Amino acid sequence: MTENSRSDFSDYQRTFKAGKKTYRYFSIKELEARGLADIGRLPYSIRILVENLLRNYDGAIVRAEELAAIANWQTNYDAPVEIPYHPARVLMQDFTGVPAVVDLAAMRDAVKELGGDPDIVNPTVPVELVVDHSVQVDYSGTRYSLTQNVEREYERNSERYKLLKWAQKSFSNFKVVPPNSGICHQVNLEHLGQVVIAADQAGDKQPLAYPDTVVGLDSHTPMINAIGVMGWGVGGIEAEAVMLGQPYYMSIPEVIGVRLTGCLKPGITATDMVLTITEMLRNYKVVEKFVEFFGPGLKNLSIPDRATVSNMTPEYGATLGFFPVDEATLDYLEITGRSEQAVRTKAYGIANAFFYEEDESIEYTATLELDLSSIEPSLAGPARPQDRVPLSEMKDTFGDILGCTYNRDASLENISTFLDESGSCTTRKPDCSAVAKRDIEITLHNIPEKIGDGSVVIAAITSCTNTSNPNVLIGAGLMARQAVQRGLKVPAYVKTSFAPGSRVVSNYLETAGLMPYFEALGFHITAFGCTTCIGNSGPLNPEVESAIDEHNLNVAAMLSGNRNFEARIHQKIKSNFLASPMLVLAFALAGRVDIDLTTEPVSLDPNGDPVYLHELWPDNEEIEALVRENVTKENFTHQYSKIFSGDQFWDNLHVKESTTYPWDDTSTYIKRPPYFDDFSIEPGITPDLENARVFLLLGDSVTTDHISPAGAIPVEYPAGSYLLQQGVTPEHFNSYGSRRGNHEVMMRGTFGNIRIKNQMIKPKEGSFTLKFPEKTELFNYEAAMRYQKEQVPLVVLAGKEYGTGSSRDWAAKGSRLLGVRAVIAGSYERIHRNNLVGMGVLPLMFAENDSIESLGLKGDELFFIAGLEGMTPRKELQVRAQSPDGAETRFTVTSRLDTLVDINYFENGGILPFVLRKMMK
Repeated sequence: MTENSRSDFSDYQRTFKAGKKTYRYFSIKELEARGLADIGRLPYSIRILVENLLRNYDGAIVRAEELAAIANWQTNYDAPVEIPYHPARVLMQDFTGVPAVVDLAAMRDAVKELGGDPDIVNPTVPVELVVDHSVQVDYSGTRYSLTQNVEREYERNSERYKLLKWAQKSFSNFKVVPPNSGICHQVNLEHLGQVVIAADQAGDKQPLAYPDTVVGLDSHTPMINAIGVMGWGVGGIEAEAVMLGQPYYMSIPEVIGVRLTGCLKPGITATDMVLTITEMLRNYKVVEKFVEFFGPGLKNLSIPDRATVSNMTPEYGATLGFFPVDEATLDYLEITGRSEQAVRTKAYGIANAFFYEEDESIEYTATLELDLSSIEPSLAGPARPQDRVPLSEMKDTFGDILGCTYNRDASLENISTFLDESGSCTTRKPDCSAVAKRDIEITLHNIPEKIGDGSVVIAAITSCTNTSNPNVLIGAGLMARQAVQRGLKVPAYVKTSFAPGSRVVSNYLETAGLMPYFEALGFHITAFGCTTCIGNSGPLNPEVESAIDEHNLNVAAMLSGNRNFEARIHQKIKSNFLASPMLVLAFALAGRVDIDLTTEPVSLDPNGDPVYLHELWPDNEEIEALVRENVTKENFTHQYSKIFSGDQFWDNLHVKESTTYPWDDTSTYIKRPPYFDDFSIEPGITPDLENARVFLLLGDSVTTDHISPAGAIPVEYPAGSYLLQQGVTPEHFNSYGSRRGNHEVMMRGTFGNIRIKNQMIKPKEGSFTLKFPEKTELFNYEAAMRYQKEQVPLVVLAGKEYGTGSSRDWAAKGSRLLGVRAVIAGSYERIHRNNLVGMGVLPLMFAENDSIESLGLKGDELFFIAGLEGMTPRKELQVRAQSPDGAETRFTVTSRLDTLVDINYFENGGILPFVLRKMMK
């Protein structure tokens, strides 16, 4: 391909008919017909990227060489090759979505202050925000639990919810699913996902059809891959860029094919399957790769089974866990009330080579094999999702746990993502002490009980991972019925909860007559949202907590979720196991994990007779019959017809409609950010950097977790001091994540990790630096504010792999607000480099043989960086570092503004000012 104008690819448009409608589409088959690509060899996930670049080709952002690169995808790449990708939608949850809404509101203020119409500021790409991450299990075990938990949820989060309700009323192209409705990924799977979008365009009689694609502000966004929709989790700045019509720059991925054969044996669940796959793929190392499932076993997996596998994509480390569109996809669209999408999807898929055909000769980077019939009943734990435990080995495994012979160290990136998305403030003990099993007598509700090491103190049927799957929930309901009929009860020390990912679940369980049996065992519905899986498990009984603390007991949680990091499900619980809802129920009845349920009884009935797991376990035929009878199209249609309306709590949240947001100066959760202070329609000339000071002098592999605020807010650090000054007591500090809509808190926490190592103050660790020329040691925030008062720009010096880890928007936002104008590093993690550019911070790279050490840089120098005006991609710039004694060190750095788009962002002060100026013009 050669450089073309947009019109050169207009003749790649074709039409297809679905029902009575005719649609236009961009044909990737036409690339093959013209000898420009061999589409038949490409994985289905790569075909989606080919169509995306073909459809969005403009010769400027999407150029011919980039389209050629993806159309001629290679199985391996020696060096990253980036492409501009334009997702069709953005999915948000409330916790991570608040900063995006705050930024949009601030953009409207800026337009108004410039005399423009604030109404022009809206997402240009559809955004759907689901409020699901803030409900906690404060109450459980009664029919009133749900209402009581939602009441507490609103008490804690009314400031944030008022902002979101204002956004729902004020922005176009922005929808909010209110609290108490479901979990974002299950709502996305069951309702929001379209598989093939049809968009009406001005001047065209026929709508344009193209694949549904999404980026989400949550790591489990890939759950939507189960229906052939490309989606994964991204950071806040990337999501905001997409929301405002900008491309998402990504490296062309390698694709690992997983060939499935056979079928699951009777009694084996989708949970057993996903834990096996997670173990397999973690061992193979699929980090940052696409995983695509194919093979004859595919036809034996329902969409809910596939969704369970796709949901845990982050746990096995991949970007995608993708299933191509096939007949099962169409059936699922039909039963979930999306008949028109089903008809359109089939016609489009066949026309444009997106419909799965088993006999295609697709090439993959590597191919793994999995015989579904080899899978056995499994759990995972006690601290990592990839540590699968066969059910038959649970008893021995817990013996190993008491002896500390297990891996309790989850990856830093996974822990970091958990903290960022959940707002958890918990920490684990630094080491594990081997103990012998003990049993302790306690009194609960005036009745003596015994708990000890291995006691199950939380049993939670929770998370979209499994509550999106009717088979495992109806299976658990049938087990509950059998247990109740046998007279079994859950021990009083087990905190039970049931938090489905959509209201469809409670509907079909009620019509199937199974909810009373869940409730008889204490599994009343406590929430429709994320709870135990993200650490919102609520308090244990005080007597139980006291016994755990006094005797340092290693107790357990059983949950049907996707994450089980130590002390994250609950501060007091060391051992956390992932399992199917049916096994959660079984271990709740047993009350302990040090048991072999394949040979030992679950419990004794009132007559002292043993009751075994196989006696409780339902037949597949009975489960399937109830699924067919009760999981109906009418059920989905009824529940999702009112999904954006909300309940009485949402109705009672009084918010006035207004074009601009009424900021509350007393709020400690929501503040107007200063990104647009002194904003002008025309960007100024970018001056050279002069008399800049070194803010931090860092080593190699500084992660976004070192930079971005996360977890609990220390009282003695600047953010804690700020909250105290605002009248907030430490017990109400909450987490950094919960306050990410307040830049005053977040900028005080930037570079605030207690383990960050600034070489200027070594060997001391933490959020401190030296302020020059006084050489005074201060908190990083305090030093930055003094430099700002003196109008001194700042630079950060770092080693290799700067910004590794997950994408963290505040790692870049905080840097900008603290006055950092440039970072000079040995190398960058791709996403953090993008985020720095997106906030108008200049990423510079040392020459190959240069480093902080080789150049003798101490951090006390004045820095001068020339050549910023007239920037070109990867321009070499001259740096002069002047020591206090007047000696100078001169060296060359490479600007990591890699594209013309990067330069535009930087010269405008970031993505948001760039987009705002485009809107104003």
